[in-house]
Amino acid sequence: MAERSSSGEGDVTVSFGAKFAQSEQFKAVFREGMALVEEAAAYLDGEGRLEARGLKPPLSLAYATESMRLTTRLMQLASWLLIRRAVTEGELSAEQALEEQRKIKLPVKSGDHPTRDFEALPERLRFLVGESLKLQDRVLRLNQMLNLDAERPALESEHPLHRQMSQLRAAFDTGE
Repeated sequence: MAERSSSGEGDVTVSFGAKFAQSEQFKAVFREGMALVEEAAAYLDGEGRLEARGLKPPLSLAYATESMRLTTRLMQLASWLLIRRAVTEGELSAEQALEEQRKIKLPVKSGDHPTRDFEALPERLRFLVGESLKLQDRVLRLNQMLNLDAERPALESEHPLHRQMSQLRAAFDTGE
């Protein structure tokens, strides 16, 4: 999605994604996400480890499963947030960011179901899982909004076949 500026100097298309990534709202999501990663890591390496030792099977298996899911989810979300910030700060181009984001396995939609014994797990772990799912929902919505930019041609004035013709020329160029 893009906005058009009517400054009198011609139409200028401003990417929603670029504008959003510089917004206070994105900065808040970024800070919250990174703080949640740190909080979860501190818990799992400290108090959570002690709590896990006191659990009997099958709760110990449920704890291990949920902590692994939590860690994986947060690493994916942190990667997404870091990529978006890197684009804003000019460290990655939009094309590089798209390539990097393809490596991140964000779910298509939220709906990660907790283990059967979830409610019997330590309260702090359940809280962190809940917060990570809320963050995941926010990131998924943002990702959907930002992907609208990726589907648009880079230059609207460019002929639609130009890119395909360039790719064909490159594919059949023998280097002579």
